[in-house]
Amino acid sequence: MKRRNWTLQEQAYFLRKVGELLERGYPLAEAIDSIKYHIKKIRKEEMIKSLNKLKEGHPFHEILLELNFNKTLVGFVYFAEQHGGLALALKDGSDMMLKRRDDLQKLKQIIYYPLMLIFITFLLFLFIENVLLPRFSVLFQSMNLPQNFFTKLIYLFGTFLPIIFLLITLLFASSLSYYYFNFRKLCPIKQKTHISSIPVIGPFYRLICSHYFTVQLSYLLGGGLSVLEALNLFEKQEKQPFDQAIGREMKRKLSTGLKFEEIIQEYTFFEKELPLVIKHGQENGKLEQELFFFSKHCLSVFQNKTDSGLKIIQPILFSFIGILIVSMYLAILLPMFHMLKGM
Repeated sequence: MKRRNWTLQEQAYFLRKVGELLERGYPLAEAIDSIKYHIKKIRKEEMIKSLNKLKEGHPFHEILLELNFNKTLVGFVYFAEQHGGLALALKDGSDMMLKRRDDLQKLKQIIYYPLMLIFITFLLFLFIENVLLPRFSVLFQSMNLPQNFFTKLIYLFGTFLPIIFLLITLLFASSLSYYYFNFRKLCPIKQKTHISSIPVIGPFYRLICSHYFTVQLSYLLGGGLSVLEALNLFEKQEKQPFDQAIGREMKRKLSTGLKFEEIIQEYTFFEKELPLVIKHGQENGKLEQELFFFSKHCLSVFQNKTDSGLKIIQPILFSFIGILIVSMYLAILLPMFHMLKGM
């Protein structure tokens, strides 16, 4: 039978429970062994295999990769294994992914209902424009009634509707072609640079990149490593192409004499404030704490931006639907009122 992948909620729940047990003094193997009694039966066999691999000396992050866990969560585990703060990293990583999932669910819930209304409205629009309105128009013209504003608006929208669909189709096709024939061939750093430059999406993506990088670096520095040693660990992360690439490139630039904050400033997928945070942290000798607080700040700003965006999207969609529906009804009813007055 084909194995079902773990849902993001299952992954986050599992890692959070492991983190909580580690905080209570459990060894990693015992923590996993205890949790297997509290998860679904379908996962127990996988946990038993994972325990055996763990006892054979396989790193925890490699086991999670084999279980197809989210790569960001696996990255949290990998770096935590290097600096020793596994319990805290597991809890922070699972909380972050659950917040992202909740934001995505909110977005789906807010958009799904208006999109269904738009689809139904378009079907109604096509019926009125192609079947009902032409018949009424012939009747109104025979009675010398001029077209009202809403009738003209409906016909105008009907004229532009195929063009709008054509443009959307071309945009989707060109984006898909660019992804398969160009974007996938770029190095991970250039990929993130391109994504961060996309309007609307870019600011959110920069917050995610900044949060992930700063929280991992803060853990490593807090474990007693230097910046160069931390970048060495990034470079050794073979399962994460971006981590490996950014670690290698930053090490090369450090060797040329550039300061760390100057290097960070060159990457547009990080927040503009990050170099200033790094400079301030190096000056007061508390770089790991400054980075940790900045990672929390990025997560908080991401949450606020998401909430603000969702509050804007829904009213716009409902306003568009309302205007279209009212226009369709008035395009037919107003001439009928004129007819009734003339009787």
